[in-house]
Amino acid sequence: MEKTVNEVFRNRVNRYGDRLAVEKKIDGSWQTATWNEYYQRARSVGLGLYDLGVRRGDRIGILSENRLEWIYTDMGGLGIGACVVPVYPTIPAAEVAYLLDNCGAKVLVVENQNLLEKAVEALEKCPALEKVVVVDPTGADLEDPRLMTFAQLTDLGTAAHASHPERFEALSQAVAPEDLLTIQYTSGTTGVPKGAMLTHGVVMAALAALNAVTPPYGVETDNVVGFLPLSHIFERVPVHYYILYKGITKSYAESLETIAADIQEKRPTILFGVPRVHEKIYNKMLMTIKEKPPVVQKLFAWAQRVGAAVSRCNRRKAPVPLGLRIKHRIAYKLVFKKLQDALGGRVRWFCAAGGPIATEVVNFFNAAGIFVLEGYGMSEAAGGVTLSNLDDFNPGSVGRPLPGFDVRIAEDGEIEIKGGSLFTGYWRMESETRDAFTADGYFKTGDIGRFDEEGMLFITDRKKDLIITSGGKNIAPQKIEALFKNHPLFAQFLVVGEARNYLTAIVELNLDVAAGLAEENGIAFTAPRDLVGDPCFKEVVDAVVAERNRHLGRYETIKQYIIVDSEFSIAGGELTPSMKLKRQVVLDKYRQAIEAMYETVR
Repeated sequence: MEKTVNEVFRNRVNRYGDRLAVEKKIDGSWQTATWNEYYQRARSVGLGLYDLGVRRGDRIGILSENRLEWIYTDMGGLGIGACVVPVYPTIPAAEVAYLLDNCGAKVLVVENQNLLEKAVEALEKCPALEKVVVVDPTGADLEDPRLMTFAQLTDLGTAAHASHPERFEALSQAVAPEDLLTIQYTSGTTGVPKGAMLTHGVVMAALAALNAVTPPYGVETDNVVGFLPLSHIFERVPVHYYILYKGITKSYAESLETIAADIQEKRPTILFGVPRVHEKIYNKMLMTIKEKPPVVQKLFAWAQRVGAAVSRCNRRKAPVPLGLRIKHRIAYKLVFKKLQDALGGRVRWFCAAGGPIATEVVNFFNAAGIFVLEGYGMSEAAGGVTLSNLDDFNPGSVGRPLPGFDVRIAEDGEIEIKGGSLFTGYWRMESETRDAFTADGYFKTGDIGRFDEEGMLFITDRKKDLIITSGGKNIAPQKIEALFKNHPLFAQFLVVGEARNYLTAIVELNLDVAAGLAEENGIAFTAPRDLVGDPCFKEVVDAVVAERNRHLGRYETIKQYIIVDSEFSIAGGELTPSMKLKRQVVLDKYRQAIEAMYETVR
């Protein structure tokens, strides 16, 4: 097996040549690159960076949405031995400056004028930052000599290759497994972002682990449509680098708004998403069915039961009885084919990682023949620790440890891991690195979990999020939050109750669903947001909360709740760039309202 990502890239280019490698939709048209073109363009970027003074071990940043220039910069930077640091384009300018200053980035590639404004602020605060390269300079003022266009950068690289045709190949081959590939900053849900250092050797170990999964995680003939941000570790290693490793063609969707159309056009065989994507598809299907005549609703419910029965047989590796097979064919033709068609008609499986996903959502897709493979990972493990597969799954479980990983549960329930694809430490944080490991070298993940009798791992909560009530009950809020968020009415649901004698919640409604429920109940409104403070609609929400509470133990039920009047967002500070809720930020923001819920016991 190859020892660096650079070696993988060279070998795949030599193998696949003029076959399509990657494409990205921009303004309605697909920009494409064969494997040869991919390499040539990455080489031009890499040599252009080298001409700017970037050398082996230097850090370069990328501040951009997904586009081909992103991966050209990535592979070109790695090719000259640089460490490529992704920066989420959605984070505030101050945080951009903090990350670039912390890693000591020498060059930053930004997408457009809007992101250039953040970069200019970083230029004044980051003494190591010498150059900012703009991919799309439309409307940008580039008079500052520290600014240049991406075209100018690649022109430098093209000229450098003409003068020294052997240079890029030599620099690429000189990179060693212990060289730093990236600094992947954590999302900062609990404090200052920490930069996890991942070497070429660490990433190659992660790819080897994924490649050892059987049935294969991916094969050469697969097709992938990507829409998760390349700045996220899940998209960059288990998807971007692994797709490259397997020689799979990847199409990047134009935007979140065009995902459905892009998927139908490209007809992928594999999709990668975070649980929120699956939940939105699931909730949209439920709301669509709810608007149909009763006979259609009954047909849908029957099809789900049939699909679930087939899924249980597959789970037990038991043969599907003939009668059930016939029913499933009918259910597929009448119901499930519509879901498959909406996803292009060829999807074999849909990977869910990056957070918890409700079991009923998993069962919904499985019933339709689209297996949801659940996984568990983190930046510190190059993206993947465990993964289920088509022959070995259990809805609700994140699967078994990937080959090469040793996973154990500590006495307090914390998941601890050790393996070849574990990071080498936090950048410039020696004490935090020491504190992150046990005396015998296991990384303390901060997640609480358990193994079942078959060796499947279940994630139950974040260690820091566990609630201990005033009565001494230990409560995992994640389970309760997942139950409520599985109802389409709730966009966000945060459980409160630390040192209290009962649980309450902070709730964000899905306003489209709220509007539909209001119409069903004859509640008049001008705009959906008006329903947030409507006492009549509160009764509708009360009924939904009461229904969800029936699935919980008495001490786990939600006694009171508040509905927020604005969406949680990255800009508002409540969400991380990877769309995870910053629990403490929300608790602080609504502290007064929370206290009011505990003034009287319902």
